[in-house]
Amino acid sequence: MKDKVAIVILNWNGVAMMRKYLPTVIKYSEGATVYIADNASTDDSVDFIKSEYPMCPLVVLEKNWGFAEGYNKALSKIDAEYYLLLNSDIEVTEGWLNPLVNFMDSNPDVAACQPKLLSIYNRNCFEYAGASGGYLDKYGYPFCRGRIFETVEEDRGQYDNVSDVLWATGAALMVRSSDYKAVGGLDGRFFAHNEEIDMCWRLRIMGRRVCCVTDSVVYHVGGGTLPKSNPMKTYLNFRNNLTMLYKCLPDNELKSVMRMRCLLDYVAALQMLILKRNVGEFKAVIRGRKDFNKWKNDFDKDRERIQKSRKTDVVPERMNLFLLWRYYVKGQKTFCQLQKG
Repeated sequence: MKDKVAIVILNWNGVAMMRKYLPTVIKYSEGATVYIADNASTDDSVDFIKSEYPMCPLVVLEKNWGFAEGYNKALSKIDAEYYLLLNSDIEVTEGWLNPLVNFMDSNPDVAACQPKLLSIYNRNCFEYAGASGGYLDKYGYPFCRGRIFETVEEDRGQYDNVSDVLWATGAALMVRSSDYKAVGGLDGRFFAHNEEIDMCWRLRIMGRRVCCVTDSVVYHVGGGTLPKSNPMKTYLNFRNNLTMLYKCLPDNELKSVMRMRCLLDYVAALQMLILKRNVGEFKAVIRGRKDFNKWKNDFDKDRERIQKSRKTDVVPERMNLFLLWRYYVKGQKTFCQLQKG
């Protein structure tokens, strides 16, 4: 029988997180089916689910496909009206699910939505990974209502309204299954990082809406305890972000934006090397650009298909501003300040 809502937690060696946070997902997700998709974990995740949560259907994948293709593989085996991609390190709250479902039911032009994400370590503040919905600047730099670069705002209710956004966080992403299939799902070649931004941008190009529903609140562990320097994450972010731009930018902006990004990326790399003395991060940026240039032509057919699906050249949530200038030169550290110009 087809599920109304399939909550799908993609797990890789996350048994400790599931022990801690799965009970609240089960408790507060009445009416939904909670699936565990396991990306070939080597810990005791599968045994834990089988013994402690036999009511949760288990999708066991034969290898670690990464976030993007792992979800594609898992969701292909699940029949539901709405998929809800949920990280294992999310603590949901009572009543979190109904606002999302009701909003999607009432707005058939919306393809995807997210709840408000707050930090599990500082519960009065937004969480880095998605805050209150995501946007891009003209050069592809992502930011959120509630988080720009390293500046994370306190939640004072300043964004407590349903808002159209460019992208919804992959940490807690509800998407209409029909739209997920129509857009081709997440791009499995990305492995991890920027894949939800890429998919949501493609949905917006097709004329579908993406929203943040702030009546729904969850708390996210995210990268709060991780070191800021992570060369593999930096590499994937640069490579995938450039690839996303190559796929999704309209024809009249592609060359100019990519030229500017080339300059900005090398400036960023030199800053990491000279000012921060971080050789690993420097190499990660250079490698990310190099590997993008190596594989970009593999995405030519994707670009052609995406541009043919385009309903409009202007996606307003890709804001016509230069975020680095606004943040570092003009000192605009919050979304409200950006809106004032």
